[in-house]
Amino acid sequence: MEFDEDKIDRAVLALLYLTLHDGHRAWKSFDWDAMNRLCEKGLLLDPVSKAKSVQFTEKGLAEAKQLFLELFRKD
Repeated sequence: MEFDEDKIDRAVLALLYLTLHDGHRAWKSFDWDAMNRLCEKGLLLDPVSKAKSVQFTEKGLAEAKQLFLELFRKD
């Protein structure tokens, strides 16, 4: 079965926003392939480190917030 990786990446980015802390950081508990794609797209800083969290770029934080509200806000 094939999956739309862009949709997966958008959902992961939105869910990372849910764990936002310290202004630009989020807990990295998602699929590593998706995390690496988000890094390649310039939305996260390099997720490969000993830290248990990953840092958003300015663009990534703004997009994560927009996607989070779009996907999960109750009307």
